Amino acid sequence: MRPSAPGQLVIREVYGDWSQQRGTLAIARLDTVGTAPPPLTRELMEKRYATAGSQLVNRVKTWLQFPQWFYLNIPVNTMVAPRLTPGGLATQYSSAGHFELRPGQALVITVPVSDAPYLGFQLGSMWYISLDYINHQTSLNASQAQADPDGKVRIVVAEQNPGVTNWVETLGHRRGFLQFRWQRVSRELTEADGPTVELVDFDAIPAALPHYQHNKISEDDWRARIALRQRQIATRMLG
Repeated sequence: MRPSAPGQLVIREVYGDWSQQRGTLAIARLDTVGTAPPPLTRELMEKRYATAGSQLVNRVKTWLQFPQWFYLNIPVNTMVAPRLTPGGLATQYSSAGHFELRPGQALVITVPVSDAPYLGFQLGSMWYISLDYINHQTSLNASQAQADPDGKVRIVVAEQNPGVTNWVETLGHRRGFLQFRWQRVSRELTEADGPTVELVDFDAIPAALPHYQHNKISEDDWRARIALRQRQIATRMLG
């Protein structure tokens, strides 16, 4: 790369299998290798602080506007059909929405098993911040989610534990965002590839799951799922 002006490089590591070893990245200026940087001057420090302050203000403005642009402009407890993600992610489709659940309510989200190399689902706060995905199951990807015999993945979004493998926890958030991502897709995704969302009473969850007996999970097996997440994240963060 030979940028003609200062810029930024954003790198996102995506893992379908959380036990995989992290990638490594190193950046070096070839024209200054083996030399020490010049001493900092007051002028340079003032310039850097001014740039940092300007970026902070711009970030705040962007993220205050982002929810309305990305997911608050559609009806609550629905998700849009898969659409290409704007920006530099040329092979990513996403489906977004937002939820609002009263006590005793849940969402049953159904999505076809995908042929994309990566499919992930997550919840977040209204600030578009991920919920605790280490100690709780607030996200699922294709390798973690249980698929039903009919080729569908059914996810239950709820505060209470419904006793099913694909329970995604709201952690006390009555409102929040929902998002699917398909990555490295090799074809155009259509509405048929996307999710359907059903708002149900908590007690009606078994009836809303056509393979409920297949979906049920014991308390010990649930704890084992959480323990696996904790181990995998610890290895990635500390490895």
